[in-house]
This record gives sequence, C-alpha cells and structure tokens, in this order.
Amino acid sequence: MTAPRPPRMELEPPIQAMVDATNRGDSEALLNAFDEHAVLIDWGRTFTGRTEIALWNSDENIGTQNRLSITGVNRSDEGVVVRALVTGKGFRGVGTLTFQLGPNGITRLTIT
Repeated sequence: MTAPRPPRMELEPPIQAMVDATNRGDSEALLNAFDEHAVLIDWGRTFTGRTEIALWNSDENIGTQNRLSITGVNRSDEGVVVRALVTGKGFRGVGTLTFQLGPNGITRLTIT
C-alpha cells in the first residue's frame, strides 16, 4: 500500500498570477488575473467587478504592501482553497483564500 500523496502545491495560472502580482506590487497584473465580473469577498465585505476589486487592492492588499507565502492547497467542489501566511502593513497572519475559476480568470475569491 502506498502512502497518500500530499496536496499539489502548484497553483492554477490565474491564482499564481494573483499571488505573484501581490508579491511584486503589480496592481495591473493582479486585476488581469480576475474575470471582468469577478466577485471578491473579504471577511464578509463584497467587491464586484474589477473596479471595486481595484479599490480593495489599493486599500487592503498591494496598498498595504501585502506579501503572500502559500502554506497549503486543497482542491474540492468549493474550488481551490489556498492557505497563506500574509505579511505587510495590513492584516498579518494566516488566511484562507477560496478561489473559483472560469475561462477568463478568477471568478470568485473568498477570503477568511
């Protein structure tokens, strides 16, 4: 009997693009990882579409110099659940980012 395999740490391209853009401080690349009509929910606050996600990014993510270190990945019917250690000048600690993807990038991101 073989041991179970650990979850794959590689991220789907739109998710990797969002993480890389955050870590580089590249707001344009971050927005390009999202579908035009994407929804981002950050601890119950909802941001719909790239314009609102850009405001969230400016106030809560790249604007606070966030950096994301991925600590785990799980794929389920909910989507791709990513655990990350967040550092920067805003929220610091471990967070869970649940991604749903479509043909044009991230369609939904829920942060808890």
